[in-house]
Amino acid sequence: MTTTKGPSVVSEHAGGLAVEGRLIEDGGAVRILVRDGVVAELKRLDREPTSDAWIAPGWLDIQVNGFGGHDPNAADAQGQDVVAMVRDLWQWGTAAVCPTICTQSEARILSSLRAVADACDADPLVAASVVGIHVEGPHIAREDGPRGAHPLEHVRPPDIAEYRRWQEAARGRIRIITVSPEYEESVAYVRAIVADGVVASVGHTRADGDQIRSAVDAGARSSTHLGNGAHALIARHPNYIWDQLAEDRLSAGFIFDGHHLPPAVMRTVVRAKGIERTILVTDALALAGLPPGVHASAVGGDVELLPSGRVVLRGTPYLAGSAATLGVCLGNAVRHAGVTMHDAVRMVTANPSRLLGLDLARGHETVRIGMDANLTVFRQESVLSDPTVLATIIAGQLAWSANDR
Repeated sequence: MTTTKGPSVVSEHAGGLAVEGRLIEDGGAVRILVRDGVVAELKRLDREPTSDAWIAPGWLDIQVNGFGGHDPNAADAQGQDVVAMVRDLWQWGTAAVCPTICTQSEARILSSLRAVADACDADPLVAASVVGIHVEGPHIAREDGPRGAHPLEHVRPPDIAEYRRWQEAARGRIRIITVSPEYEESVAYVRAIVADGVVASVGHTRADGDQIRSAVDAGARSSTHLGNGAHALIARHPNYIWDQLAEDRLSAGFIFDGHHLPPAVMRTVVRAKGIERTILVTDALALAGLPPGVHASAVGGDVELLPSGRVVLRGTPYLAGSAATLGVCLGNAVRHAGVTMHDAVRMVTANPSRLLGLDLARGHETVRIGMDANLTVFRQESVLSDPTVLATIIAGQLAWSANDR
């Protein structure tokens, strides 16, 4: 089993795998040997590598609502649906993921959380890939605009007892919760989930600066797809976007799919947050990877995927999630935000890994001997092109190869 462009990029070797290319971290030519699930050897080469591949820590997406027609938010979602979603993501280089469960009734949220937990119990490689669950809502703004495509009838104030029930259903796998600080219950809620090791992320909010600051003081550490899930028209200043951009204690997720944020905004938000606090997310819906057309979605109802890749609520110009992959977001970061591919890759590896508090040995921050072999191998033809994924390696196994196409 090999992945090739001329000479092999990934090949079988001594009961494991060999990967040859250049490390995205420093551009050095290397040959990596993977055995027993870890990076066993990392040899620096004194010659040109036999391929033009870039080797990166496994790409990590902390906000994926669904993919390839598989939807963990669906009323009838089962573990096998989540398994299929995660496996579909591997072909696009996403080695690690936080399946994202959105605003619904408590019964529906509990059912979706159990489906993710069941998937992890059923498939060890999926369990290695699912680094946590992101619950986006239901404790968000009620107003049109900040609420986004979330159903109004299920929006409700933060409830610590409900969170405990979620975590029991998820078997302890919840790692991020998006919450609006505008509720009087929000500060106590943020403190409670942070004490459990869960990241509190500000999002879908109409909160003012004092409320945002109070949430950050209580332990909130992130902003969910900042610049989206907002009013179409807001005060020039102050407003909740400026307040979050200026808050250095908050990392921020951004959807660089080419539709949610225009190029000038991409460049500006990266300058404001800095490379180290910028995280790229897809916010992908289940229709990502499907042909253009109208699709029924558990998130947003009837949505339309346009030929351009833009996803809108049917019959409106309003965005309703994304159909992007991380490769598209990386390509846009290079083209429009003015960063190098090295720095863009940090936004889908080291930065989200640190936000989640993953152990360095998990291999999503850097490639070193003894670390888990979680790798994304890709090629980029030019700065104008999106990366082409060649292979995805998870826990030392070749989870996907371009040869499988």
